[in-house]
Amino acid sequence: MEREILNTALRTLIAYLLLLSATRIMGRKTISQMTFFNFVVGITLGSVTANLALGAQPTAYSASTIIIVLTLLTTLTAYVHVKSTKATKIINSEPVVVIDNGQIVNRNMKRIRMTLNELSALLREKNVFSMADVEFAVMEIDGKLSVLPKAAKLPLTPADMNVQVAYKGLMKDMIVDGEIMEENLTGANKDSKWILSELSKQGITDPQTVFYAGLDSSGGLYVSVKKEAKEQHGQYGIE
Repeated sequence: MEREILNTALRTLIAYLLLLSATRIMGRKTISQMTFFNFVVGITLGSVTANLALGAQPTAYSASTIIIVLTLLTTLTAYVHVKSTKATKIINSEPVVVIDNGQIVNRNMKRIRMTLNELSALLREKNVFSMADVEFAVMEIDGKLSVLPKAAKLPLTPADMNVQVAYKGLMKDMIVDGEIMEENLTGANKDSKWILSELSKQGITDPQTVFYAGLDSSGGLYVSVKKEAKEQHGQYGIE
């Protein structure tokens, strides 16, 4: 049994390193632009890796060993990411600039094997329909594209116009599925009488008929009542 566990652990280590190398070679586009082909390749790689780790005659001991070894390897990899920048670049690559000061960096495009059509598609996902509007674009390690539009193309903000805006904080739960959140009420310096009064203003007499009620930073109470009636076909326009 000890020999079986040792052999399984060794096979799992080899399979893990091979899979890590394969995904590193295939690049980050496989993550961000999952096509049907990428999906099939991913499933095949996972199946082959599992067969390699299990061996010809899988047993409960070998399956348990794989789970333990993969957990240890994943934890070790995460620890190395935190402790070593060099190791992170080797294992997980690094962000790549594909547009710099408004100019496409073709060398980096070739490095990550990205076409102009793919770059245009990713920009459109960021609501950018012209490369001329982009100052910087960075392909992140998770396969997503971060985009900084040129200053003239950025939307105006209240700060740009020297306009003071009211603070917007998180909404606090006051009622959840008919139950009044007493602790949250106390934290907001409110009580049950207050919330019953607010519900009454909206024509609600019983808190148990409320599915959700939340207090926003401006003191307004948002209320959504329970809808017990069966949905009519096409009522919400989503089928």
